[in-house]
Amino acid sequence: MANAEQLKALVKSHIERDDQHFYSVAMQVAAREAKVGHGKLAIELRDMIDAAKTRTAPQGKIVPLIHPRSETASLLHVSWPKNRLSDMVLGNATEAQLRRILKEQQYHERIREHGLSPRRKLLLVGPPGTGKTLTASVLAGELGIPLFSVRLDTLITKYMGETAAKLRQIFDAINDVRGVYFFDEFDAIGSQRGLDNDVGEIRRVLNSFLQMIENDQSHSLIIAATNHIEILDYALFRRFDDIIEYQLPNHAQAAELIQSRLGRFSPRPFPLGTVTTQADGLSYAEIRHAIDDAIKDALMRDAKQIKTDTLTHAFAERRKLSARMTQRKAASYHAGAVPQQA
Repeated sequence: MANAEQLKALVKSHIERDDQHFYSVAMQVAAREAKVGHGKLAIELRDMIDAAKTRTAPQGKIVPLIHPRSETASLLHVSWPKNRLSDMVLGNATEAQLRRILKEQQYHERIREHGLSPRRKLLLVGPPGTGKTLTASVLAGELGIPLFSVRLDTLITKYMGETAAKLRQIFDAINDVRGVYFFDEFDAIGSQRGLDNDVGEIRRVLNSFLQMIENDQSHSLIIAATNHIEILDYALFRRFDDIIEYQLPNHAQAAELIQSRLGRFSPRPFPLGTVTTQADGLSYAEIRHAIDDAIKDALMRDAKQIKTDTLTHAFAERRKLSARMTQRKAASYHAGAVPQQA
């Protein structure tokens, strides 16, 4: 059992809401129990501490980051997602990758005690609307830690050295406050050095990013997402612990999403197979938007179920919009510009 000094330290750290000191003393208690032969109790204590660390966010330390006058506040948008892995429709391989990341994070302290590092630097690649952004929210929601979305519009500037200095501030925050830090549209700073559209300042920023992510030893998750893996600098890939690929949903995945999204608004009878065929080629996000349009139509009609033809029409509209955006990207690419994100 804990000695008198440890008990006082536990009570004091709890009163002062000093979670890190509380966990440190609790780990000392667990180590003491293991030393006196109470192995089962020691394991149970360590498991409880590991689980608590993944669910308890250091809220007191976040205040300086989100204070309106803080310079970092203009670079990071903070949120507390409630999403769960069960909210996503994924292929077996992708789901297995995410579950492994979550499990390693749950036991991150134990893994580090043995000189190893849990997966936490992730590169997400795939077409728009396939779940990359939602993945960042899900990881934050599952781990009970904040999601910090990096605002590239304020990060990247035309002044020499300023962008790298701002990037340094972000990595300081990554080290200070455990969270999920999400770099969306990462190809804006991660494109290959030497491309025709390369800009000197961006080249310097990429070099800074490579150095900072290489040296980062924090407890935060760093997630970069891109639609264009083909233009990323090759030096980036070895800096990430895991590369997760996302694809457009297949027929079975689209059907699962349609059923779960419609819920009680599903018509009776419902030709799921026929309707799902109309969604072929659409992304998860496009399918969700189309379903939401059909549900809103039902609500405005004061109806309890959607109309099947309304949903198929919504899918058709989304497909037309997707085709127009694809043509626009192709035109930009042939004109010599890097395709922009959808």
